[in-house]
Amino acid sequence: MRGIQFVVDEKGKKIAVVIDLKKNSELWEDFYDRAVARERESEPRETIESVKKRLRHPRKRGANG
Repeated sequence: MRGIQFVVDEKGKKIAVVIDLKKNSELWEDFYDRAVARERESEPRETIESVKKRLRHPRKRGANG
């Protein structure tokens, strides 16, 4: 694949990858999105219903903000 280079160790084992972001920006975005999702998978979930309710009825703020 053009714009992709693998870094190998002394035994020829792939240990890293170099991505040409000009040629493969979409590939990088997909990879990054998956990495962020994986990092957040243990975070608590919120139902769509509770999000809608929170957006319809935002908390009232005090005089300072």
